[in-house]
Amino acid sequence: MQTKLKRISLFSIIAIAIAAGFFYRDQLDPNSLQNWIENAGNAAPAVFILTYIISTILFLPGSLLTLLGGVLFGPIWGTFYSLTAATIGATISFLISRYLASNWVANKAEGKIQQLIKGVESEGWRFVAFTRLIPLIPFNLLNYALGLTKISLSQYTIASFLFMLPGALAYTYIGYIGKEAATGGEDLIKKALLALALLAIVIFIPRLVNKFRKVNMLSVEELKSQFDEKKDILLLDVRKQLDFNGEQGHIAQARLLPLEELQQRAEELTDYKSRNIVTICRTDKRSSQAAKILTNLGFENVQVVRMGMTDWNKHNYPLENN
Repeated sequence: MQTKLKRISLFSIIAIAIAAGFFYRDQLDPNSLQNWIENAGNAAPAVFILTYIISTILFLPGSLLTLLGGVLFGPIWGTFYSLTAATIGATISFLISRYLASNWVANKAEGKIQQLIKGVESEGWRFVAFTRLIPLIPFNLLNYALGLTKISLSQYTIASFLFMLPGALAYTYIGYIGKEAATGGEDLIKKALLALALLAIVIFIPRLVNKFRKVNMLSVEELKSQFDEKKDILLLDVRKQLDFNGEQGHIAQARLLPLEELQQRAEELTDYKSRNIVTICRTDKRSSQAAKILTNLGFENVQVVRMGMTDWNKHNYPLENN
């Protein structure tokens, strides 16, 4: 009871602080903030970092502070201070969310919410990396959302620090360029071109990370459970015809669509664009390739059976040819 009361109290304090931050965010004056930090003297870096951490926790705009870091401390130290503060703030938000609600979400989540959480957890640091490079979800909200999953703290923190670096460097350098332009600094054209190059890198890096993302895996036990519960799923066997009818056999509910034909015949699966598709093969190599093809074609909910028919047969689950 005492622990529950502590959580409720902490939640109330955080909620009130966030609400106040939203209410007063339009009154945030960059010039006043810059003057305040500059007047801190030798303590300016510490004041800046603390301000950034609090802003991250309270959903205040971090990009503004990252630009300000470039103005105040230059491209190198500005990047270091901003990145360090953003990582600390993101980690605190993550821990607050995990402490307050992760157990409740684990007990209450079901259906698509549970599937989404499992998908995030299966990708681990790759999901963190991808969302840090491409902010599909706003940064501050993502920090709290990921705390509701079982992603490890070390994976979350390290991936956040490393993969926020390109964006932090680009924004900090833009802030630095802005100050140089205002004060008549030298080599402005060269510096502006470097800023554009950094932005280009930030744009193209996510494509590289996407190649290393893991697909959403499903165990054979979970697949069998979905069949028993008569869930609406399409089981797509992507082996060749010979293997489909071969020694390993196939599952009665499976639909054969060889990997080599998937791209050309994907329109046959249009009805499952936003429904659940599960791919299976001998292990999970071909089925992972199939999942990536379908995802790139816009299919929203694609999973892969981990170790495929090999694991299915190890559990002696029923086959069509039995």
